[in-house]
Amino acid sequence: MNEEKSGGSFGETVRTVVYAVLIALVLRTFAYEPFSIPSGSMLPTLKIGDYLFVSKFSYGYSHHSLPWGWPPFKGRVLSSDQPVERGDVAVFVLPSDGTTDYIKRIVGLPGDTVQVREGRLYLNGELVERALLEPNLRTSASGFAQTVTAYEEVLPNGVRHTIWERSDREIYDNTPVFTVPDEHYFAMGDNRDNSQDSRTRQVGFIPKENLIGRADMLFFSVDGSARFWEVWKWPTAVRWGRLFNGID
Repeated sequence: MNEEKSGGSFGETVRTVVYAVLIALVLRTFAYEPFSIPSGSMLPTLKIGDYLFVSKFSYGYSHHSLPWGWPPFKGRVLSSDQPVERGDVAVFVLPSDGTTDYIKRIVGLPGDTVQVREGRLYLNGELVERALLEPNLRTSASGFAQTVTAYEEVLPNGVRHTIWERSDREIYDNTPVFTVPDEHYFAMGDNRDNSQDSRTRQVGFIPKENLIGRADMLFFSVDGSARFWEVWKWPTAVRWGRLFNGID
């Protein structure tokens, strides 16, 4: 009798674990996938050490949405005609290699013209509004000490977000006019002078099917001051004020 109970208990445990793994896999595939931020290209919106949930259903699904990209198929399914909005912070697969995940802000939609002139963003020939927030801001948040100026940028649809600029004379502060192709997007980092984005050949235009999802919420954040085994430092390493924040 006891052996039967023991065997039944073990079987129930195995089934519970299997069910939990299947549920987690389904949620990760079709609902929310966790991502971490390894670089400072989206500062100050996203910091190195941030962990966030990416909403997959917001844009529908392509083969990039599925584990290991399998099964492969063309295009997207279960998406509206224009699910992506200007100002979305989106995760996508780098077009040039088809494997690396990037996260940037969508600024250009299909058919838009995009240009940067003397550090200022122009969409469809119109200067995008920006307002000074803080000059001469000293920071090392991107991994090296720098002085930046913080601006609030307001996109044509009213989305407001903060950007950082070292100056208006950096390498990508003057670009040609880009015309965004059909079913593609133009993305830029909020840390404008420290971002590999659609202004570069390495990234370029983002095909619609390369989108993984929209970054919706921060669920955890650490500042890197504690190693895994330094348990006593964990409480001070967590950025408590960033936990469960939405992403604008």
